[in-house]
Amino acid sequence: MSVNVPTMPVLEKQNVTETRTITYREAVREGIRNALHRDERVFLMGEDVGGYGGCFAVSKGLLDEFGPARIMDTPMSESGFTGAGIGAALGGMRPIVEVMTCNFSLLAADQIVNNAATLLHMSGGQFNVPVVIRMSTGGGKQLAAQHSHSWEGWYAHVPGLKVLTPATIEDAYGMLWSALEDPDPVLIFENASLYNMKGELPVDAGPVNIDKAKLHRAGTDVTILAYSASLFKALDAADELAKDGIAAEVIDLRVLRPLDNTTFLNSIRKTHRVVIVDEGWRSGSISAEISARIMEQAFYELDAPVARVCTAEVPLPYPKHLEEAALPQVENIVAAVHQLLGG
Repeated sequence: MSVNVPTMPVLEKQNVTETRTITYREAVREGIRNALHRDERVFLMGEDVGGYGGCFAVSKGLLDEFGPARIMDTPMSESGFTGAGIGAALGGMRPIVEVMTCNFSLLAADQIVNNAATLLHMSGGQFNVPVVIRMSTGGGKQLAAQHSHSWEGWYAHVPGLKVLTPATIEDAYGMLWSALEDPDPVLIFENASLYNMKGELPVDAGPVNIDKAKLHRAGTDVTILAYSASLFKALDAADELAKDGIAAEVIDLRVLRPLDNTTFLNSIRKTHRVVIVDEGWRSGSISAEISARIMEQAFYELDAPVARVCTAEVPLPYPKHLEEAALPQVENIVAAVHQLLGG
């Protein structure tokens, strides 16, 4: 099966620093390994994370290095081991719970939404739940409907959770560090199509901010908001638009809860047009929430209605040509921008 793997663009750096080439998968693994070395309270648990090395080979080799007390294979029971992770966090540990795909996280939705997200509030601020739950998300790998949906926008609806969507190598590595230092539950959604992506990671890389969106390309004509794997489609679309003399500003949302309103609203006040790229379905999506915030806080800055490029509202198909047709693509983003600008 052939899979199109995005290439992470070389971004401008303010200061020259030594880097090494690494894949997204390796960056996540290095983040886990460094956390295990830094803090003896950290452990990884989930299905096949030990001897098998993880469904996406993210934890390969960690069992040999750290042993079964810290790299724990669990039964195939998402509700059971997610609940155990929440209990360990309440007991003072710093668990990293790996749920194979976000589709399977729905089997643990009671633990995530009704327990992890609510305990601090329901205890009157007495009990923090410092659990990190990692899972793959997104389509593009022909894994069919039960393994390819994007539920990050769903979880971003829930107070008490922080929802991260790392797109870059640096975020894949550094967001885990920051998440483990957060006193409350953090969900990290890793798009499965990014695991083979290569990029540059500074040798002195450390924790990254998990509260702010990030500007990846400056522009004056339209703002394109994206996250996760859609960031690279947005950047490719900006390259195509530049050939037509259109300067698109591209922002990686990075964090879906809490949303960084300030960064994208400031951009819209400059460009006066916006396209939101969202691999979730349009109805009730995170793009709908962002659109509503724009209308509430920057309506009079707009020269055209907010445009959205979302996944078609169907269970994600297995055949490659149908899957590609259902997902947001570069040409859809370019077409949306041209329509905003009057064709």
